[in-house]
Amino acid sequence: MNGGGNRKRGVWWSAAAWTAGVPAALVALPLAAAGRLPDEVATHWGAGGRPDDSMPFWAVPLAPAGIWVVMVLALALTVRRAGPAARSWSGAALLSGGVLLTGAQASIVHANLDRTSWTDAGSVGPEVVAILAASALAGLLGRLAGRRATPPPSATGADGTAVGPQLDFPAGERFAWLSRTVNPWLQLTATLVGLAAAGTAIAATAGLAVPLWAVALPLAVAAVAMFACSSVQALVTPKGLEVAFGPAGWPVRRWPLDTIESARAEKRTPAQVGGWGYRLSGLGTTVMLRGGDCLVVRSRKGTDFAVSVDDAERGAALLNSLATRHSAR
Repeated sequence: MNGGGNRKRGVWWSAAAWTAGVPAALVALPLAAAGRLPDEVATHWGAGGRPDDSMPFWAVPLAPAGIWVVMVLALALTVRRAGPAARSWSGAALLSGGVLLTGAQASIVHANLDRTSWTDAGSVGPEVVAILAASALAGLLGRLAGRRATPPPSATGADGTAVGPQLDFPAGERFAWLSRTVNPWLQLTATLVGLAAAGTAIAATAGLAVPLWAVALPLAVAAVAMFACSSVQALVTPKGLEVAFGPAGWPVRRWPLDTIESARAEKRTPAQVGGWGYRLSGLGTTVMLRGGDCLVVRSRKGTDFAVSVDDAERGAALLNSLATRHSAR
């Protein structure tokens, strides 16, 4: 299915951008502050909050970057041997490890900035708590995104048998239809914008530039919004229609059967609805991730909602059958 191929390409490009962006940040941070750091840089702090170990300046960018390379290779080998079951965990580890290493690097640079000796470096106590919390949150988001991985779009009955064109199913049977679409270019753009936001925030935190939160925050919001609009999953069940956005499947919009007037498949293009992503136009609301067939739902209020997913005709037929059966009760 095209949706599955697009999803794989989107995940690959996002992972590649993150994998390359983390070591770039690890190396760039100390190099950008080269003239403001001592020859020996404090890299470890004792229980009293005082620095108790150091390393030469040249090792500061290389050591964490080397750790990152080893980590990426180990995760790639694990995924190769364990297969798809390990992918969601490897994604969580990549996100969590990248945040942890870049956060630690930023705190080291900040603590040593404008110090004449590594023994004069400032403490890093408060930063450690924030870094660990951010790392844990990144790992959780990565795990949630991995769990959204779904099988190819299909409609299945209670026994798992594929449903054919005939949707006149027996009473009491439970059927579901699922389809997912990913726009890899939106995912890649969101990743790059997110990296720019993270780089700006890290540079400001490390003291390498004046606080640029007025730049970092809009970039972060834009990245989150693009990620949320870069993939979509439509699910039809006896409860109605559920449309989940983004890698983590949130936010979610739901249409109970008693709110649906009809459903249909309709071809739409980005030009018709005004572009990509979540669009409002004369045709109603459209989640446009690729041109072509869309599942269009008309509510009893007279408004249309369309989502570009594969196998839209069968999803609409099943939704109409379920809605008709529900209204006949």
